Amino acid sequence: MIIAAMPAYNEEQFIAKTVLGAQKYVDTVLIVDDGSSDATIEIAEALGARVIRHETNKGYGGALQTIFSAAEDQDADILIILDADGQHNPDDIPKFLNAFKSGECDLVIGSRFLDNAKDSIPGYRKVGMKVLDKATNLAASSNMPGVSDSQSGFRAYNKKAIKAIAPSLSGNGMSAGSEILLHASEEDLQICEVPVHVRYDLEETSSENPVKHGLMVLYNIIGFISFKRPLWFFGLPGTILTTGGFAVGLYVLGELHRYGIFHYIMGILSILAMIFGMLLFTSGLILNSIVRLINANE
Repeated sequence: MIIAAMPAYNEEQFIAKTVLGAQKYVDTVLIVDDGSSDATIEIAEALGARVIRHETNKGYGGALQTIFSAAEDQDADILIILDADGQHNPDDIPKFLNAFKSGECDLVIGSRFLDNAKDSIPGYRKVGMKVLDKATNLAASSNMPGVSDSQSGFRAYNKKAIKAIAPSLSGNGMSAGSEILLHASEEDLQICEVPVHVRYDLEETSSENPVKHGLMVLYNIIGFISFKRPLWFFGLPGTILTTGGFAVGLYVLGELHRYGIFHYIMGILSILAMIFGMLLFTSGLILNSIVRLINANE
C-alpha cells in the first residue's frame, strides 16, 4: 500500500495536475484540505483522490498529523508527502520508491541541494535554509547523519517510520518538518536523501512569509534543544559566563591590590556574569534531572 498525501489550502489552480501526476505511481492519493474556500475539494474528489477535510485551518503541522494518522489507519507500507501547489514534481516519486528497495532507508528526503538542484533556489532562501539545516542537525541526536535539506516538504516514510513518527507530532506550524527529523533521530530511523527540483517561478505558492516562517522554525528548534539537551543549552553558557566573570573579577582585584585602582564597571559586570552564569548552570542541572525522570517513566 503506497500512499501519496498532500496538505492543501486553496490549491484549485494546481491540485488536478499534482493528483493526476501522483496517481501514476501510488495506490492512493490522499488530500488533507485545511479549510479551503475554493474548489480544491471538488476537483480532488472528481479525480478519485481521498479527501479529509479540516473545517478550520490547522496549519501545516495539523495537516501532517492527519496524514500520518490516516496512513496508520490504512496500514500504509510507504507514505509519500508532497506539496499540492505545483512546486513538487510527482514524477520524482519513483526516486523515493527506489531508495526504499535497498532496505537501508526508513525516511527519504527530497533534497534541493543535490545534483545542482540548488541553482534554482532564490539566494535569500538558500541562506535561511542553511541556517535551519545547521540548527536541525545540531539539535538532532548524534546518530543522525547531517541532512542537506532539513526543510524539504517532499519526503517519504516506510511503515516503521510512520509508526514511530505518528504519535510524536504535536506542533501545528511549519516547524513540523524539523520536528519530524528530530524525532526520527531519537527513534534511530535511517535517513536518506534523493535529489529533487522545486519550482520557484509559481505565484502564491505559500501563504506564509518565508522570513517569518524561518524565524518561527528556528525558535522551535531552539526550544527543542533547550528541553532535550538542557546541560548543553544552559550549562555550557553558564560555565562560560561564570568562568569569564571569575577571571574578570580576579583581574579587578589584582589591579586594586597592585595599584589601588578599583574598576567599578568591570567589577559589577564580573559579579553579574557569575550570578547569571550560576543561574544558567543550575537551571541546566535541574532541567536535566527532570528530563531524565520523564524519560525513565515513559
